[in-house]
Amino acid sequence: MTIPTRAFAHIRLTVSDIDRSRAFYDEIFGLPVAFEVPAGADDATREQLGWLFGGVVYQLGDSLFGLRPVGKDSFDEDRVGLDHASFAVQSKAELEAAAAQLDRSGVTHEGIKDIGVGYILEFRDPDNIALELFAPKA
Repeated sequence: MTIPTRAFAHIRLTVSDIDRSRAFYDEIFGLPVAFEVPAGADDATREQLGWLFGGVVYQLGDSLFGLRPVGKDSFDEDRVGLDHASFAVQSKAELEAAAAQLDRSGVTHEGIKDIGVGYILEFRDPDNIALELFAPKA
């Protein structure tokens, strides 16, 4: 028997500098915050939200996307663990708009690539984590 999963519930990336990473993800994706420790939170609230480990969790459609600070380390997709995170967009036109937004934000990217089943746009976050936007072919 297999476990009947249907989607990811959440993914949380570990980052070296939460403020820098939040600024990047806020500017690039602008996702609404689902969970964070409020400024000025009392001890009980901080304890209740301790599972955030000083990070933030964003709402991403029906899923959650989180960032958790862990100190100084560097990402390497050639080590065991994460290769990259891919985010879905609706169309190649949205990828083109995303490439222009990355350009305006000074984020280096690989340009839009045709991979047969769709198009991808690859770039990296401040910790060098490989990110991708994917648009299916119509």
